[in-house]
Amino acid sequence: MTGAEALAKATAALSTRGIDGAARDARRLLAYVLDIDAGRVTLVLPDALSTAQVDRFETLVERRGRREPVSHLIGSRQFYGRGFEVGADVLDPRPETEELVAAALTVGFGRVLDLGTGSGCILTTLLAERGADAFGVGTDLSAAALAVAGRNANTHGVADRAQFIQGDWFGALSTGQADFDLIVSNPPYISADEMLGLAPEVRDFEPRIALTDEADGLTAYRIIARDGQEFLRGGGWLMVEIGASQGPAVKDLFSRGGFVSVSVRADLDGRDRVVMGQKPRIST
Repeated sequence: MTGAEALAKATAALSTRGIDGAARDARRLLAYVLDIDAGRVTLVLPDALSTAQVDRFETLVERRGRREPVSHLIGSRQFYGRGFEVGADVLDPRPETEELVAAALTVGFGRVLDLGTGSGCILTTLLAERGADAFGVGTDLSAAALAVAGRNANTHGVADRAQFIQGDWFGALSTGQADFDLIVSNPPYISADEMLGLAPEVRDFEPRIALTDEADGLTAYRIIARDGQEFLRGGGWLMVEIGASQGPAVKDLFSRGGFVSVSVRADLDGRDRVVMGQKPRIST
């Protein structure tokens, strides 16, 4: 079987299973099996595949047909120009989350705290972009997620400037440890009622604890806004990713938590995506 024949067969199979972007997904999976960049697939389509390659490709296509995400099948996902290890233990990095990184890079910071770090994509990206003078801490309740985060930090050369601690939000840190210039988080913000409406790729394959608080979607924001100032230096910033309808509610939580200069930042599609606020500077 040639690459062209295998690709056509896979595309038809995925289309029959109702997969959006069937041709794109089939091409990405074939590139993975052949260990080449997806942009080079066209060049090798006339070539014959080995029996092992065909078997592996067909297995991956069948799994994709059962709605397993392509990122899980190939074990990686692009985020802010870098490839990150992903899988069933962590939330897949989304393009929308890049808006949180972009917002964070507009302020100065030497020490950054990433709450619910997951794959570590936010913390690793911030450290890599900021440079050698930046140090970060990532906390997560999941030991499995922290292991992934540690490997990603190592892959991108920031492991010596990153510390990963197991714990629930601020629970892993010492009380009164107000030495961060920046706190960031992409917490679970999907309400329990919204879970059934998610695509199967998300609902059935990503860690539920990273998606929903099993309540109204605002639980984590209440904790972060309430306790955030305790861990920030004067003038430090708190920034969180939000769901598109949560801007007013989270902005109000920040204001009631004593943050100033509170604002909502939209993503490239014009949807509310980041709420940010500053801890007041200490007067002298």
